Amino acid sequence: MALGNRYKSAPGAGTLAALILVLVFGSPWYAEWAIDNTDPETAGGWFLNLLAWPRWSFDSDDSLRAIIVGDLKAILLVVLTALFLFLLPGSQLARARGTISQFFAGWGAYVFAAGFAALLTTLFLANPSLVEAFRAAGNGASYGLFVGWIIGLATLGGYRGTR
Repeated sequence: MALGNRYKSAPGAGTLAALILVLVFGSPWYAEWAIDNTDPETAGGWFLNLLAWPRWSFDSDDSLRAIIVGDLKAILLVVLTALFLFLLPGSQLARARGTISQFFAGWGAYVFAAGFAALLTTLFLANPSLVEAFRAAGNGASYGLFVGWIIGLATLGGYRGTR
């Protein structure tokens, strides 16, 4: 028996989609493939490289701090996506399932989560500066803007809590 939308929560579906995005496209294998096989000067190549933004790695050549900060960014992206999906009122207050407010709440949650994940992980870098934190947050928000529609689609039609 397949589980339909009746059993899917909007925050749960969006968090699962974010986890899949981070695990698949943030993996070192995909990131290396995207760098080696795409042209970042084309729209498609730029987007495929952008998908690899929340990279995580297990490379022993990097410093421990760089590995932890990179992995922390990917972990924080998923955790903050769940938090913002739960907190944003669009998906909670919509009268009917599948409304456009659920889509935009999911998309917005991913934009906020990516921006804040980048901002917070910048604080753990050696010699962090405010301008670097702002640049990182801008890069994260840019990632969320262009990839967050996937999270928005995942949240459509989900159960929003008590009626």
